Amino acid sequence: MPVHDWSRVDANLFHDFRQAWSIEIRNALNLGLLPLGYSALVEQHASGLVPDVLAVQRRTSNGGRPTPTGGLMTVDPPRTKHIFHSKQDNLAARANRIAIRHRLGEVVCIIEIVSPGNKSSRGALQAFVNKTHEFLNAGVNVLVVDLLPPTPRAPHGIHKAIWDEIEDVPFELTAEQPLVLAAYAAGDPTVGRSTTGYVEPVAVGANLPDMPAYLDADYHVMVPLEAAYQSAWDSCPNDMRYLVEHGRLPDEA
Repeated sequence: MPVHDWSRVDANLFHDFRQAWSIEIRNALNLGLLPLGYSALVEQHASGLVPDVLAVQRRTSNGGRPTPTGGLMTVDPPRTKHIFHSKQDNLAARANRIAIRHRLGEVVCIIEIVSPGNKSSRGALQAFVNKTHEFLNAGVNVLVVDLLPPTPRAPHGIHKAIWDEIEDVPFELTAEQPLVLAAYAAGDPTVGRSTTGYVEPVAVGANLPDMPAYLDADYHVMVPLEAAYQSAWDSCPNDMRYLVEHGRLPDEA
C-alpha cells in the first residue's frame, strides 16, 4: 500500500506503528524467509545501544561458519537505484572490531526503522550514525528504513549522514523521492572486503520495495517491507488511520 506521510502526525503515533511494523517484519522473517539456525527478535537493547531494533541472529557453534541452508536466501546482488562501495583503506582505518552477541546466538544483521527521535537533535542524529558504524565495524550488517523526510541536520537523508563517516561521495535525495531505504553489507579489511551500501529512494504515496538483509558477505534475504507495512497498518485503530490519512480525526470539522 502507498507509504503515508508520517511527518504530519504526532511522533507517538509513528512510534506505535513502528513497533507494530517491526513485529510484522519479525514474523515474516521467522516464518520461512530465514535459513535454518537463524532467528529474528525485536530487541529492547543491543550491546548497550539505543532500543527498538530488530536483530537477526545465528546460533553459535564451536566450528566454522557453515553455508546457510533453507529459507529464501539469495546471492544475487540486490537491484537498487544506488550502490556504494567503500574504499578499503578507509574501512581499514575505521575497523575497530567489537563482539556483539546475544544469549541465543551471534547477531548478524540489525534492521532499524528510523524514528522522529533519531533526528530530533544533532546529538540524536550523531548517536544513530555512530551506532550504525559500531555495528558495521563489528561485522554486523544493517538495514535502515527511513520514512521521515530530511531535516536541516541531515538535508540529504540518513544514508548520506551514515556514508559521510566512511567517505565523502555525492548523494542527494530529490523532492519527488525524499525518503530512503539503505541496506549495508559490512566489510572485512582482514580479507580486503569493503562495506557495500544498497540504497533505494522512495516517496510518500509509493509502494515499498523489498530490501536485502545480509546474513554474511554472500547471502541475504529480501525483507518484505511492503507486506509487513500493510499488515501493521491493518491492525491500527480506525481513528489513527483516519488521522494519518486526513490530518484530522473523523469528528473534527
